[in-house]
Amino acid sequence: MRNSLLAIAAATMTITALPAAWTPAEAKHAKNQRRYYQSANGVRYWRGDDGRYYCKRSNGTTGLIVGAAAGALAGRAIDTSGERATGTILGAAAGALLGREVQQSVTCR
Repeated sequence: MRNSLLAIAAATMTITALPAAWTPAEAKHAKNQRRYYQSANGVRYWRGDDGRYYCKRSNGTTGLIVGAAAGALAGRAIDTSGERATGTILGAAAGALLGREVQQSVTCR
């Protein structure tokens, strides 16, 4: 009788020591969470369930804006005749496309 009471008391203490908020739904959510790492060149990546590495790359918005500004300045400097609006607009368009492509070309390694 004494041994069975001690076993019940030990089991009760073990059950109450478990975290009360950890439910199966939270366990599934924790499993689906991605743990991101960051490489030396600033690319964020994670390891999938299949063991492969996947990366999170930028969509190129920052490169687009910086490229457009630099291209507009370069186009304005190159077009020296007349009003120079054509050179500014063409330079901004070319710079935006080039800046976006450069930023999106970062590869996962």
